[in-house]
Amino acid sequence: MRAIYLLNFRFYCLVLLWFSSSAIAVVLDQPEEKLGFCGNEDNQPIQMATLGGVRESSNSANSAEIESIARYAVEEHNKKENSLFELARVVKAKEQVVAGTVHHLTLEIIDSGKKKLYEAKVWVKPWLNFKELQEFRHVEDVPSFTSSDLGVKKDEQGSGWRSVPVHDPLVQDAAQHAVKSIQDRSNSLFPYELREIVHANAEVVDASAKFDMLLKVNRGGKEEKFKVEVHRNSEGKFQLNQMESHHS
Repeated sequence: MRAIYLLNFRFYCLVLLWFSSSAIAVVLDQPEEKLGFCGNEDNQPIQMATLGGVRESSNSANSAEIESIARYAVEEHNKKENSLFELARVVKAKEQVVAGTVHHLTLEIIDSGKKKLYEAKVWVKPWLNFKELQEFRHVEDVPSFTSSDLGVKKDEQGSGWRSVPVHDPLVQDAAQHAVKSIQDRSNSLFPYELREIVHANAEVVDASAKFDMLLKVNRGGKEEKFKVEVHRNSEGKFQLNQMESHHS
């Protein structure tokens, strides 16, 4: 009799475990915006928990996988809005782990010959061959700050340093290179992450350029500021020339 009781008890435990696992799987098979466990007066889901925060992508912004996802985002937007956007490049790539991955991309788009910055969210579940464009929104136009003419000219009568937009892709690239170089020179166990470009100046010298920037970075939950000078040569390669901790 005791043996039968134990067998039934184990059976009920297994059934309960199976139902619990199924319920969790149903809830978690949603992106962050759809996670929820109760409702409000309008019977709308209330977000109670998320699986993970947004972090730097495990793939570089110029990887084949990220570029493929970016092209999908542009194509889907073109279909929905009947537009003719062209992808110039992926400026930044971040990701968030849900049931699959939500890719947060900053894209440089060509619209009627003019460069613009857009942010896109693409939800991907590779095992289901599933992709969904969740968001595609305009951030700002990209100023005329190209590799051949950096938008600043050296004044014959004075300094060539000029203020440049902090959201420009080239400025962002220079800042990311600086942060990576700071990380490489540091013995810190915590990674440095770029939080904000406070301000940026640039100077063109022949086919090369210099960037003078004040950066806010995060390291292990702590915010730090660095004043850096980054050189970009005629081949488009960056080098961190100067770096100093900035206390305001």
